[in-house]
Amino acid sequence: MTDLNKRTWFRAAALGLVAAAILVGCGKKEEPKTEAAAPAAAKAEPLKIAFAYVGPVGDGGWTFAHDNARKALEAEFGDKIKTTFTENVSESADAERNFRDMVAQGNKLIFGTTFGYMEPMLKVAADAKDVKFEHATGYKQAENMRTYDSRTYEGAYMAGVIAGKMTKSNTLGVVASIPIPEVVRNINSFTLGAQSVNPKVKTKVVWVNEWFNPPKETEAATSLINSGADILFQNTDSPAVLKTAEEKGKRAFGWDSDMTAYGPKAHLASSVINWTPYYIKATREALEGKWVGGTGVWWGVKEGAIDIVSIAEDVPADTKAKIDEIKAGLKDGSFAIWKGPLMDNAGKTLLKKDEVADDKFLSGVNFYVKGVEGKVPGNK
Repeated sequence: MTDLNKRTWFRAAALGLVAAAILVGCGKKEEPKTEAAAPAAAKAEPLKIAFAYVGPVGDGGWTFAHDNARKALEAEFGDKIKTTFTENVSESADAERNFRDMVAQGNKLIFGTTFGYMEPMLKVAADAKDVKFEHATGYKQAENMRTYDSRTYEGAYMAGVIAGKMTKSNTLGVVASIPIPEVVRNINSFTLGAQSVNPKVKTKVVWVNEWFNPPKETEAATSLINSGADILFQNTDSPAVLKTAEEKGKRAFGWDSDMTAYGPKAHLASSVINWTPYYIKATREALEGKWVGGTGVWWGVKEGAIDIVSIAEDVPADTKAKIDEIKAGLKDGSFAIWKGPLMDNAGKTLLKKDEVADDKFLSGVNFYVKGVEGKVPGNK
């Protein structure tokens, strides 16, 4: 082969290899590009909820009941919420300071659990429109603040039925806290319950002007026993009244929570509040964007907010049966506690025969019914 022919052959071979490479490249499938994995959706932050308590969580009564409901709330919603509480918040400028601190900590739902928080909460609510405020036992509301309450007078009435049946001296004693309609209404309802089974009873009242002060409650209970009361009732927050009755050989009731353990021999029954249903309702509404301010609820036996529990074994069967009838009547609306004829202890007619008090009437109670001794503080 000549040199020219050799060069021609090598050139053709080279061109053939190039062509083959091009054909292979054209037929090759391009590998798909893999997208980076999308980042996991950010987990929603829990709803921060704060509670302000007027007493210690271990008071055995009012605050204890609220805190039990707070714990039930956590069990219901799990990591969707985060709750905190501050105890022993006085009904003063201290309340406003605490509410502002709760807002600053990022809480978006705040519960104030006593009447005296009403004005401080209103002030803070006006400055924190993005926060939802809930006030227990009050009557003032705002666009981002609403009220909730329990018909404690229903439990007081049922306790009165038991007291009227069990008293031997026909003298009942009440250790009262603050002279507001809520408390006066409970004193009267307790007396009405007792009178429904024993028209001879009379009720003596000692005011301590505080919600939680065990020494004062003890002193008031002792004073009532010394003045002839053999059964004690209370609208204060500690078990001091029941403990005093136990020590003095008298009988008494638990209030707000089941207080049996504090005076098992003295204990006749406990009128209890269950705040859980309302706290679950309010929280669910906040989580679902359905919470609306400027409203209020007043729940009782019907809604599962009020009950009387742990009735003593020595309470007669017919009395226990009557309590069951009252509960059933309160649930279906066939029974009314405040029904005429009804007079105050000065002889003035409050409700005519068969007239039933409405919530407006009940919210303004500032008098004693017939059978309660003395006058409501502040009344002439």
